[in-house]
Amino acid sequence: MTSPGDHRSSSESAQSTRPLKILIGADTFAPDINGAARFAERLAAGLVQRGHEVHVAAPNSAYRRAAARTEVIEGEPMTMHRLPSVRWAPHDWLRFVWPWRAKHYARAVLDRVQPDVVHIQSHIIIGRGLSRIAHERGIPVIATNHVMAENLLDHSAMPRAWDAQIVKWAWADAARTFALTRAVTTPTRRAADFLERTVGISGVIPISCGIDRSHYLPVVGPREKNRIIFVGRLTAEKQIDVILHAMTKLDPALDVTFDIVGGGDQRKNLENLTRDLGLADRVTFHGRISDEELRALYSRASVFVIASIAELQSIATMEAMASALPVVAADAVALPHLVHDGENGYLFPPGDVTVLAERLTTVLTADAAEYERMQRASLDGVAVHDITRTLDTFEALYRDEPLPE
Repeated sequence: MTSPGDHRSSSESAQSTRPLKILIGADTFAPDINGAARFAERLAAGLVQRGHEVHVAAPNSAYRRAAARTEVIEGEPMTMHRLPSVRWAPHDWLRFVWPWRAKHYARAVLDRVQPDVVHIQSHIIIGRGLSRIAHERGIPVIATNHVMAENLLDHSAMPRAWDAQIVKWAWADAARTFALTRAVTTPTRRAADFLERTVGISGVIPISCGIDRSHYLPVVGPREKNRIIFVGRLTAEKQIDVILHAMTKLDPALDVTFDIVGGGDQRKNLENLTRDLGLADRVTFHGRISDEELRALYSRASVFVIASIAELQSIATMEAMASALPVVAADAVALPHLVHDGENGYLFPPGDVTVLAERLTTVLTADAAEYERMQRASLDGVAVHDITRTLDTFEALYRDEPLPE
């Protein structure tokens, strides 16, 4: 991994403002709904807005190769290269490119695009292939890691006895990919420290996924009803069952309802658990909804709750903060980077149902002044994650210039 920001000649500096041709490689992208896909979409759209020519290589919705075509993502036109993919059987929507075809597709896309820089969003398949062929051709590669190798185990369909070996292999393969790049980034300092320890690399750069706060509707002040909300994939590592069990420990007089937004392989299990716990009349599974509907749910909610143990940042948490919501979150991985205990919400030990219920009660019973203080702390806290900073930093990496402070 080379270091960004080396000294540049005057002729190179003169070119530093010209538009770039950028190829983003993403193993998950629209219409997928998850944090990594949302980040890649917002990054691509933001780069288009800044005048760059953006191409995206991502899985197709079927096992056939689609001709390069313009798609409008986040309101901006970009060129999509949809690669033949198959659905991963243990997962409800995840699609992937056959690994042994990744280099072939990488060659074809790079031949067509001839980018100035390649930015891969994972080291799994598409990113793996692109990094190797781009490196062979002398095209600089930036890698952003959104992946926790341990998360792959929920969908591996392999015997549990193989888990340790699968994780070891996955991180070793990541190290080989990252060694081919100009820079490796990940959303937070804590995630960067984790990656450096686990993969054995140095110089991982923390760059927030970023958020456009103007897209959200913060309503500061007490709510008419006690509503908690979770937004994200309904998968095992999100530990939504912990939130449901915590609801059973809340004072019935609080009359708390719970909005669950998102789809995933655990939805049916969670719906069954909701019925078993006697919460069916208080919990609503919304599935996948429009951005407008999501903003409305954020604006009426009282508190955002996330029990996940595998967040490298959590765009949904930042969206909630931009909507002026206090947050109750598991004290795990990167969530403490966003949620400062006692300031914009509270942390709880992962999996601890009793403490989670206590933290929710603290927020829901706060007086108007205290509740508004937490709301404003969320708004202040998310300001440093403005998408403008994120785009400035990635542009500097693409151009091999010093990073903005």
